[in-house]
Amino acid sequence: MVAENAAAITNADGRGAVAGTRRGGVIRALGLGLITGAADDDCSAIGTYAQAGAKLGPAFLWTAPATLPMMFAIVYLSAKLGQVSGKGLFHVIRDVYPRWVLYPALVGVLLGNTFEAGADIGGMAAALNVLAPVPFRWTVVAVAAIILALQIFGSYVFIRNVFRWLALSLLAYVAAAFLAKPDLWPVLRGTLVPTIRFDTEFLSLLVAVIGTTLSAYLYTWQSNQEVEEEIAMGRTRLAQRKGATDEELRHTRRDIKIGMCFSNLIMYFIILSTASTLHKAGKTDIESAAQAAEALRPLAGNLAGWLFAAGVVAVGFLAVPVMTTGAAYDLAQVVGWRHGLGARPREAKAFYAAIAGFTALGVAMNFFGVNPMKMLVWAGIVQGFSTPPLMLLIMLMTNRRDVMGERTNGWKINVLGWLTTACIFAATIGLVITWFR
Repeated sequence: MVAENAAAITNADGRGAVAGTRRGGVIRALGLGLITGAADDDCSAIGTYAQAGAKLGPAFLWTAPATLPMMFAIVYLSAKLGQVSGKGLFHVIRDVYPRWVLYPALVGVLLGNTFEAGADIGGMAAALNVLAPVPFRWTVVAVAAIILALQIFGSYVFIRNVFRWLALSLLAYVAAAFLAKPDLWPVLRGTLVPTIRFDTEFLSLLVAVIGTTLSAYLYTWQSNQEVEEEIAMGRTRLAQRKGATDEELRHTRRDIKIGMCFSNLIMYFIILSTASTLHKAGKTDIESAAQAAEALRPLAGNLAGWLFAAGVVAVGFLAVPVMTTGAAYDLAQVVGWRHGLGARPREAKAFYAAIAGFTALGVAMNFFGVNPMKMLVWAGIVQGFSTPPLMLLIMLMTNRRDVMGERTNGWKINVLGWLTTACIFAATIGLVITWFR
């Protein structure tokens, strides 16, 4: 991992040990942690949380604290897998499992990532239309072109640094929730007492929340980010990257705790802000970006549309590259292409072509006349179906000694990981049952 303002000291085994000041470590944790945390609060997440708050009110707030340990378990295990193996997630799956396991997992993740990227691009365009009456499809194409140019012509370090600043725009929801003056007792009860309904509406939102909170694209991004960071330190060969010290894993846990707490905090306050404004006013179904922007009116007044658009566009530029690049990483690792954001386009043509292809597919989704706000929620549901099998594979791989060596999971993270796996399977199966009933 890259430690800023720190000196790299080479050990006898050739691995760089990070030695730096406490301040440097905190900057690193905030930077890398916020990237993953804010990427989790993408446009689909904002749309899903806003819809959940508007439709179900404060009774849905419990899902935020309930998903926090799950988020940590998933992302930490993905990071640990990348650090210890020195490979990206699908590189490990390709090496360990037969093709009948590898290819369905790949297809599920590619579909989930592409669908969510397309929904996010549409959500960004819809948010921009709150500000300027530009034709929706033109805006979609323009947004996608800018994102693609950022990925192809911007370096990994540049992208990472841009991500850090864009993440801060999400804090507007915290202030908006407080200024809406929610009733204390319903908020406390909704936060501490789980309310579960076994109907399609509730379970659809629950699966969408799980899907967008525990999205499969985060697994691949996190494991590949670990590899990218080590390559940036000069560990270009697999033998140099394999293994992780106690200090490295401790730093990773800290990064992820910060990132996931940030992500979960924003999730909580988006639900609370829409519950305290839209749901309270009887607006239980969000049909447009303008309606969703009303949740920020207590903070911004007539400028609510501007603030909503700024937040959605900011996290879109943060998250869409994570999804499309993550999909390209997965495909490249399975096929065997050279890949990595550190490589120039001419050095990894197929990898960058895949990024462009997944972006183009996402753009095409927005030309079928589907309501962009509804598509954000459906993107979460699609991710909810691709997440459970991938989480199962991660749990199995991080307990294999031929993959992790002495760094297999301890009993605490195993309990948390298996409970997370069981919960996301149960929610998805429950939704399928309601469809048939």
